[in-house]
Amino acid sequence: MIRLQERVQVRRPTADCYRYMLDMAASEQWNPAVENARKSTPGPVGRQSRFEVDYRFAGRQRAFGYELVDTDPGRSLSLRGQGPDASAREHIEFRPGADETFTEILYTLDLDVGGLAERLQAIIKPWLTAMGHRAMEDLRRALEPSRVEEPGVWQWLRYRALLPAALEFSRLGYQSMPDRGLSDFIDGRIVVVTGATGGLGLAAAKELSRLGATLILVGRDRERLRQAQNAVRAFSGCGVDALHTVEADLSRLEEVRLAATRIHALTPEVHGLINNAGALFNERDLTTEGTERTLAVNLLAPYLLTEKLLPALERGQGRVVNVASGGLYLQALHLDDMEFENERFDGAKAYARAKRALVAQTEHWAEQHPGVRFNSMHPGWADTPGVAASLPVFHKRVGPWLRSPRQGADTMVWLVSSPAVANISGRFWFDRRPRPTAVLPGTRVTPEQRRQLARWLAARCRPGHGGPI
Repeated sequence: MIRLQERVQVRRPTADCYRYMLDMAASEQWNPAVENARKSTPGPVGRQSRFEVDYRFAGRQRAFGYELVDTDPGRSLSLRGQGPDASAREHIEFRPGADETFTEILYTLDLDVGGLAERLQAIIKPWLTAMGHRAMEDLRRALEPSRVEEPGVWQWLRYRALLPAALEFSRLGYQSMPDRGLSDFIDGRIVVVTGATGGLGLAAAKELSRLGATLILVGRDRERLRQAQNAVRAFSGCGVDALHTVEADLSRLEEVRLAATRIHALTPEVHGLINNAGALFNERDLTTEGTERTLAVNLLAPYLLTEKLLPALERGQGRVVNVASGGLYLQALHLDDMEFENERFDGAKAYARAKRALVAQTEHWAEQHPGVRFNSMHPGWADTPGVAASLPVFHKRVGPWLRSPRQGADTMVWLVSSPAVANISGRFWFDRRPRPTAVLPGTRVTPEQRRQLARWLAARCRPGHGGPI
């Protein structure tokens, strides 16, 4: 039997620390040895909840099954784990500090490695001790108040070179982040997520629900919305009143308007809007309203939905997160041919140009509406159904290095939930750091181009191309 004991003190109320650690699926966010963690029993986390955890030891993956065997709310919890060649008991105590803003966390692990020779156990224990020490330090960072870290000179130079920066888009870039914890709870805040039936949108919805948000999921397929509801409820255990759906095909502007009307009917205030819905099409096609589909889904829909929800966002002092793509670095803004009417259509180009325009519009909104926080981000290379369908060769070649949907969604959830960015607007983010929006010559959008774009969008999104938005 190997026993490890660690303790750490964090600047966070005890109730928050207990709530964060109760869900062992969150250990993926802070434990460096955990590659993947998930709850295997549906509903709220509580006694007898089960988890599946994949550890990485000496280059090999080890799967453990855990059960939450005992809880003393706000004070302690105990877990029992079983792997292929070891079993574990983990006990965690939470002790409030004198002023209740600090918490001391005491962690005890009893690891039974079965028939492993005593000599080998003596070799393994120092390594496990070092890993446990690092895990507790990472836990402290995850629970400490989050802060914005501006990239240093080296990071900026890497982005200017583009290719080294692109390598960070893989899961290795996510794993190198110094702070991956999502422990800022947003109970009662209302967040709208578009494209929420799969991929990044569903991953973001799950995490936000775990953090206590009331969600409004927007998607075009009723059955997939129902499945997404069930997946979020199974993941977080949220109640019926904390999860709503709005059915809308966001390629059609009339349905975007109807979606906004339905959202207004559900709530007078919106505290967060994640414009995540997007699609890359390999052939040029028009919507039933006569708009090129790539532009309609990736630019016009988030623009119009945001404009329609501005009154609710202003009342809620809301945050808007526009999801872009690293591909925008390769494209400039083309105001003279937004719908590829004069140029041979290229799906990847059209997608990147739409995202370039969305990022530029985000900066314009930030200048015009100081009562709402507008930011954009890109998720890196994430393994989503959309990537597999639209970029099959890329997906096949880069597959082992792709991020999970949850890893790709991390920064958008952080931008909606973290107090660290409560007063920041108009920035472009990747892995919780602000990044440049242009690195190649000719791709920077000038202030005048942003104003021209805003006027073009306002005119293009008027019903019948006339009248007020």
